[in-house]
Amino acid sequence: MGEGLVEHLFSLDQVGFGWLLVFHLVGLTVLTLGGGLLCRGAVGLAFRLELRPVVVGLTVVSLATSTPELFISFFGAASGNTGLVLGNIVGSNVANMGLILGLSALICPLVIRLRLIRRDVPLLVGVTVLFCVLSWNVLGRWEGGLLFGLGVLYVALVLRKSPADADEGLDLGIAEEVENGARISLNRSLLLILAGTVFLALGAEMLVGAASETAARLGVSDVLIGVTIVAVGTSLPELSASVSAAVMRQADLCAGNLVGSNLFNLLLIGGGVAVFFPIPVEPRLFAVEMPALLLFTVLLWPFFLTGRVVSRREGGLLLGLYVLFLVLSYLSQTEVLF
Repeated sequence: MGEGLVEHLFSLDQVGFGWLLVFHLVGLTVLTLGGGLLCRGAVGLAFRLELRPVVVGLTVVSLATSTPELFISFFGAASGNTGLVLGNIVGSNVANMGLILGLSALICPLVIRLRLIRRDVPLLVGVTVLFCVLSWNVLGRWEGGLLFGLGVLYVALVLRKSPADADEGLDLGIAEEVENGARISLNRSLLLILAGTVFLALGAEMLVGAASETAARLGVSDVLIGVTIVAVGTSLPELSASVSAAVMRQADLCAGNLVGSNLFNLLLIGGGVAVFFPIPVEPRLFAVEMPALLLFTVLLWPFFLTGRVVSRREGGLLLGLYVLFLVLSYLSQTEVLF
């Protein structure tokens, strides 16, 4: 991809390890800021186009909040760090189900909407299986095109079904974005979108560069850095929103947002990146990371069917499994196991 702006201004291979950590934190902060600006601008633009509030909440906000993962994946693939891309996608999905869902359930048992059981969770299970199958050896352009096409179809179905789902309401974070977006002018919306895109690009480039240099210095794979530092970092906004909602006893809708985020990550982000940059897949990913992704996804189904509540005990189990996943991923990627 050539030397990027951040690499031109800072020689990451010559800075101390402490400064690398600073670059990680700054990159994540700029990414989060950019995602927030883009989200607000996109919601404002959607209202100027006279889209219904429920459509804005179910599609525009959900897509906009996934932009940090999108930019990280595109910049990582463009710079040849394909391990970082898959590590980020798989790690973010596992973090959503293990860390965020588990922690939220520990704070307040999650009441699951019936629509999730009937449609979204079985769909997520099927999409996850398909993603793992298509990722065997290489996630090429046609595989990416198939995933991206399914993602577009899913968004279309959400738009079509949105009137029936309107009575289920929107969670606090989405409702706030929708309310604020209704008051933003067209010019301000476009300015926010532009500023958010610039911040996302700078943050993604900084984080990808720092993550690659960190992996090289520690002698570990890009996959491990993607699964841990990058995945958890890009999931921090969702973690903060979910924990806040759980504390306010509004956790019943958190699960729906996490399921939707996982679908977007696999279909639109994973598929979209592969269309432009075919992603070779390391066989070692199928030792721990891919099976863990399948396990966590399949576990959602029975958890959601046990009285339609994710209890504190189940939340603790998810959190414990997530810690185990991190340990096994580290041991696998450092070739201590498997």
